[in-house]
Amino acid sequence: MGILDTLGEVAGAVAAVEGAEKLDPNAGLLTKGLAAVAGFKGAGALESALGKKKEDEAESNDADAAPADDSQS
Repeated sequence: MGILDTLGEVAGAVAAVEGAEKLDPNAGLLTKGLAAVAGFKGAGALESALGKKKEDEAESNDADAAPADDSQS
């Protein structure tokens, strides 16, 4: 896990806490904590899903670029 992944997860946590404060200006510590955890986990899941999608696309592009089998000699 690189520093950019961690920064993305922290940014997700901060965004979730800010969103919780916008929805409920009197949000308690528990609400903010739960929002932070959800944002952290959600950002991590999103990053891994995007990474998997890119890997799948790269694999399909490699399979398309493979030479055709010309067995009709």
